[in-house]
Amino acid sequence: MYRPTIGLEIHAELSTRTKMFCDSANNPDETRPNVNICPVCTAHPGTLPVINLAAVRHILRVGTAIGGTPADFSEFDRKSYFYPDIPKGYQISQYEHPLIVGGELSGVAITRVHLEEDTARSLHVEGKSLVDFNRAGIPLMELVTEPVISDAETAGKFARELQLLLRTLGASEANMEKGEMRVEANVSVSSNKDFGTKVEVKNLNSFRSVERAIAFEIRRQTALIEGGGEVVQETRGWNETKQETFHQRFKEGSADYRYFPEPDLPKLFLSEIPELSREAIRTSLPELPWERRARYAALGLKANDAAFITASVERGAFFDSVVREFDGKRKPVALAANYFISDLAVDPGKATPTSFAKLIHLFISQMLSSRGTKDTLLVLVEQGGDPEAIAKERGLIQIHDSTALTAVVDTVLAREEKAVLEYKGGKQTALQYLVGKAMKESGGAGNPNMLHKLIKEKLD
Repeated sequence: MYRPTIGLEIHAELSTRTKMFCDSANNPDETRPNVNICPVCTAHPGTLPVINLAAVRHILRVGTAIGGTPADFSEFDRKSYFYPDIPKGYQISQYEHPLIVGGELSGVAITRVHLEEDTARSLHVEGKSLVDFNRAGIPLMELVTEPVISDAETAGKFARELQLLLRTLGASEANMEKGEMRVEANVSVSSNKDFGTKVEVKNLNSFRSVERAIAFEIRRQTALIEGGGEVVQETRGWNETKQETFHQRFKEGSADYRYFPEPDLPKLFLSEIPELSREAIRTSLPELPWERRARYAALGLKANDAAFITASVERGAFFDSVVREFDGKRKPVALAANYFISDLAVDPGKATPTSFAKLIHLFISQMLSSRGTKDTLLVLVEQGGDPEAIAKERGLIQIHDSTALTAVVDTVLAREEKAVLEYKGGKQTALQYLVGKAMKESGGAGNPNMLHKLIKEKLD
């Protein structure tokens, strides 16, 4: 029996106005190459970097949210390696003194969270290698977990929760398909309590790829060992088409990077910077995803529903506005959640939290049936407006008048002789069939409870 051990290294581009060490624009949506550049981020001789305070604050907020320990002293280091996308021949990162140590997210222990600059982007077109420096120097968060994950599903769950946290904090959009969040998995298998040989898997640009690559690598290493082979420490990529990992290079160790303190940047004594104090960072945090899920559960939402609404910052913001319309009352909030998830959450269109809440009030007051509520909501999403006016215009307001409903019942019973006989013969489902026909006869506006009562009285 082989025991998998997985640790994750996750990079996320931070949402700041400018780059990490210069005033070039940080614009991940720029499509023109080499326009957001300057002598600093393209490493012209004699230039000096300046620390982006907003990027440091983002890291401290992330670290505080996950219960990590913010540093009082921190510094940046030079990490030397030579690729065409590293203009200086080294990357400014952090090694001995990261901004955050420890913490926990989604049940996974965190080793550290630190700050560094992103590399440029290499492109290979028609036999030529090109470099776009727009991305060079963008502030990059690196979060490293402890090697405590034991399966692919847990790794995927962790990465999704981190993305949600980053978006909740406004630290990063973390779109994996745009490369704004990149996941690397360190995977090993062992037949005893010792760690196996670690293999790093890169190029994971979706949560599904993270899970599939880890699962594949566990199978590959297990089969290799069982076949008498030996796992080597290496970096592997993920081939989405073949659904398998492949060798890229043999893994460097930390000594290969020749880390040493960055001489062109000052040391950071965070307690001396008021806006970066622990109290200032703590009080700046919004409601966190797990806090929101707990609040929804206290309002009566099922765990899956609370998780679904919380999983999107936009969905959560819309639904919270609806909750405020109901003053947090459990029954209407739980009812609103049902309609929201089944009919509105994908795209609320022109519906607003206020109009949606008013629609739920119409259902609770029995002015609208369930069918009438759904039909009104469809118009509300497409056109907007007042739900009561929409329902009246389309004849969806429920009929409670017994005289009018009796006429509907008489018409249906006269037409549905077979169902009437079946009911009188003991077939209880025939009663619901007749109620359905009566609802249709009333244009969906008949009160189903009154129709049920009137039909039963007539037939019994």
